Amino acid sequence: MGYAEDKRLHDLIDLVGMRAQATTVGLIQLSVELRRAGVLQDTAVERIKDAIANEICLTRPKSIPQEHFRANLQCRLDRLFAGEEPVGEARPLQD
Repeated sequence: MGYAEDKRLHDLIDLVGMRAQATTVGLIQLSVELRRAGVLQDTAVERIKDAIANEICLTRPKSIPQEHFRANLQCRLDRLFAGEEPVGEARPLQD
């Protein structure tokens, strides 16, 4: 997708309220499981990570150069989707 399409999708997702961490955790876990089961190819996972990176780059701080931001983000996404980094913070349930 191009910038205009990415921005349109960003606005639609924001309107629906799907920016929750739980949605992200579910998507990453689903992708990991489908990849392990051989249902999802590596190229499909790369397209998923690119879509996520495009979305996040739309709201990057202007003080950080886009190339550096994108490279750092891509490394973090690679670790998350490889299962090398925890996706969310585990907190004990409150009684």
